[in-house]
Parts: sequence; structure tokens; C-alpha cells
Amino acid sequence: METTGRWIRLYSLAFRVLGPQGWWPARTPFEVIVGAILAQHTAWRNAEVSLLRLRAARALTPRGMASLPPARLARLIRSAGTYRGKARTLRAFLAALRRDFGGSLGRLLREPAGSLRPWLLAIPGIGPETADCILLYAAGASTFVADAYARRILARHGLVPFGASYAAVRGEALAQLPPDPPLQAEFHALLVTVGKRFCRTRPRCDACPLAPDLPNGVPLAPSVPGRRPSASPPPPPPPPPPGAPRA
Repeated sequence: METTGRWIRLYSLAFRVLGPQGWWPARTPFEVIVGAILAQHTAWRNAEVSLLRLRAARALTPRGMASLPPARLARLIRSAGTYRGKARTLRAFLAALRRDFGGSLGRLLREPAGSLRPWLLAIPGIGPETADCILLYAAGASTFVADAYARRILARHGLVPFGASYAAVRGEALAQLPPDPPLQAEFHALLVTVGKRFCRTRPRCDACPLAPDLPNGVPLAPSVPGRRPSASPPPPPPPPPPGAPRA
């Protein structure tokens, strides 16, 4: 099967079993942006608590959040972890939005992805994964979120090398998948679910919906340096029969 077909097959296998994931859970594009920043290095439930507190404080609009004193913003997002740094990132985003787009989120999200992504990456605290989440779920732009779950799953299926960088995996995904933001958004959500439930550090391939695509029925494993990735090692040979000479 050609490589492009295998990428689509992974999507189809996951979607057939798991169904639509309903991502991104947000009411507005600004809430997506805030959620993407708050979810860095923490479980979504922790970010969600902070989002609820921001909504209760009427701070889930650019103007509402900008009106908060820095210390209060930090307190409201404490549940998300590293809250002081995330508060600085949110304030830096708002400052850049005012400076470059007059505070208009609509103008920002109408920017072409080729210029919007570098703009996001220039904001302290926004890295490639967060920027791609914002592009995909807030702006509806074509991209791929090559997070740790995606890199692990794709490597075990032989579609990218083990240890490949975020940029390399994202580039390969964009070359193999159609430029279809709804499909890319659903694929990311499905890969996260598969990574959490099945493709863990110790994989549960017997229950995984992607198992039919595994090379030789087993996940690939990182190879010894200088060798190609190989499947999990075979079992040792049976012992020789009694009386047979040993090697």
C-alpha cells in the first residue's frame, strides 16, 4: 500500500471505531487560543478548570482578559500549572494582537497560515505545537499537530523515523495528507485518544483500532544506532533435543 494510502487508512481505522472526538471543546476562537496555551504540559481537565474560572470572571474575550490585573489573571489560571508563565504568554499574545491587528481577533484569524504561524511563534511561550493547535482549531487553517502521541504512533507504524523532530513529522504529514482542515483536526484528536488509551509506553495493540495497519502485526521499535527500526524481537529458539551437540 502506498504511503499516502496508509496515512488515510490510519485515520479511517481510528474513526470507524472511535467516532468523532468533538474537538476543540470551546465556544469561541479566543477560547481555543486560551485553551491551547493553558493546556501546555498539563492535563486538559486542569486547563478546563481555569477556562471555567476565566468565563466566570468574564475574561474569555480579548478585551475582558486585557482588563484583568496581571496578578488576578495568574490566580484565575492557577489550576493549569506554571500559571505565572502562562499568564505572561496570554498577556504577550494580547499585546501583539493590539499592536499588529488593533485588537481584532477576526483580522488575525483571516491572515494566511503562512504568515500567521510565524506570527504566533514569535510570541514568547508559544511553540510549534501550540501554534498548530491555534491554526487548526481557531483559524481553521491546514496544518498538522505533530505532538508526542502522533510521533509515537506514526513511528511504531513505520510512517516516520523514531526520534524524528516535530518539524520533520509535521512536514511529512502535510505531504501525505490532503490539505483538509476538518480531516486534520479530527485526525489529531483521534491520535491523542489512541495514544492515551492504546499506544502507550507499553502498547496495548490487542485492543487498538490501528492494529490492522501494523507491519507484520507488531509495532516497530527503535533500532540500534545505525540500523533501521525493526519489529519487536522474536522469541528465542527452542532448546536442542537431548543428546544433540551444542553450538
